[in-house]
Amino acid sequence: MKSDNSINQIKKIHLANDELVIDWQDGSQSNLYSHWLRDHCQMPQSRNANNGQRLFSVINIPKNTSIEEVKQDERGDLHIRFMPENYWSIFSQNWLWINCYNLNNHFDDRSEKNKHLWQKTSFKDGLPRTKYKNFQETNKGRLEVLRAVRDMGFCIIEDASIKEGLVQSVISQLGFTRETNYGRLFEVRTEVKPNNLAYTNMRLGSHTDNPYRDPVPTVQLLHCLESSTQGGESVLVDGFNAAKKLREESSKNFENLTNNWINFRFSDDKTDLRSRVPMIEVNDNHEVIKVRYNNRSIDTINLPSEKIRPFYLAYRHWGEVIERDELKVIFQLVPGEIIIFDNTRVMHARTAFSDKGKRHLQGAYTDLDGLYSLLNILENRNND
Repeated sequence: MKSDNSINQIKKIHLANDELVIDWQDGSQSNLYSHWLRDHCQMPQSRNANNGQRLFSVINIPKNTSIEEVKQDERGDLHIRFMPENYWSIFSQNWLWINCYNLNNHFDDRSEKNKHLWQKTSFKDGLPRTKYKNFQETNKGRLEVLRAVRDMGFCIIEDASIKEGLVQSVISQLGFTRETNYGRLFEVRTEVKPNNLAYTNMRLGSHTDNPYRDPVPTVQLLHCLESSTQGGESVLVDGFNAAKKLREESSKNFENLTNNWINFRFSDDKTDLRSRVPMIEVNDNHEVIKVRYNNRSIDTINLPSEKIRPFYLAYRHWGEVIERDELKVIFQLVPGEIIIFDNTRVMHARTAFSDKGKRHLQGAYTDLDGLYSLLNILENRNND
C-alpha cells in the first residue's frame, strides 16, 4: 500500500476509450475505468461529509457512463466530467496515486506479503517487548504492541502485576473481549478431569487455538500469574513462515492444504463446536492470510477417495514443518508477563512440566479488527 508520504506527481493525462490514462512522473501508468472513477467520486453529492460513506449505489450509475472531459487545476488535481449525467467530480492527485488499482496491487494488511517472517535465529536483540506501564499510559507504548502484533504476530508485555483478571484490562485498551464457552477468562492450570489437554502438564505441540470455531478468535492473550514448576516453557512458531517453507518444498502439498477443507470439532457435556475450513487459507493474490493446525481437534477427515492419499502426504509434511526446531522460538513466560499473539498466524506450544510446584496462566481472546482499528487511528494521528 502506498502511504501518504509517497505521493507521485501527474506528468500527463489522456482519454482512451472508456478509461482515463495517467502517466506519472516516476514512469508508471494508471488506466482508470470510467465506472470505477464515477463510483469512487469524493464529492459531497456522492459521499457523506461526516463519515465518507457512499450516498448512492452502483446501480445508480448509468450503464453508458463515459468521461467527456478532464481538466487539471493549478494544484494538479483532476476535474472530470461524466456523461450522460453531465456531472463534474474532482480527484486530488494524491488520492489517485494512493488508490489507483493497477498500481496498488490489492493491498491486504493481513497477508504474509506485509509481515516480517521469522524463525529461531531472528531475534538476536531479544523478543518484541513493551513495559506494561508504557502500554497502559502512553500511545507510544500501545503502538509498540500493536505494530509488533501486526508485523511479527506477537508481543510480550512485561512488568505487569500478577493480579487476576488483569488480562481484561489489557484487552480494554485494544478492543473487546471475545467470550467463548471457556468464559471471558480461562484458567490454564492442571485439572483432575480436564475437558482440554491444555489443562494438563503434558507437552503440547504447535497449534492454533479454536480451529473448530467459525469465526475463530483471532487474538489470544496469556498472563502468567505463577510459575514454579520445572519445564512448561512457551514455544512460538511463525505459521506464515512455515507455510512459506512448505510451499517452497512442495507446491503440490501447499495447494492440497489450501484447496481441501477438513472438519475440526470440540465437544464436552455442554458444548459441541464444529467447523469445516482449510489448514492454510489464501487470498485472491494467493498470499497466505490464515493458518490452522490443531491435531487434538481434527475431526474425521472426509475427502473423496482419490484425494485421501495426497492429502495425507501434505498433512504429514505440514505437521513436520511446524515442529522443526529451527522455526521455534522457546522462552519462559514469567509471572507478571503477558503475551499477546495473532491466533491466525502464530502457532503456540509448550514443553511438558513437572507435577511439583505450580503453573497458572489466565487467558482471554479478542479480535484483530479492534487491534487494526486502533493501530490505524494512532498511526493516522502520528501522520497528522
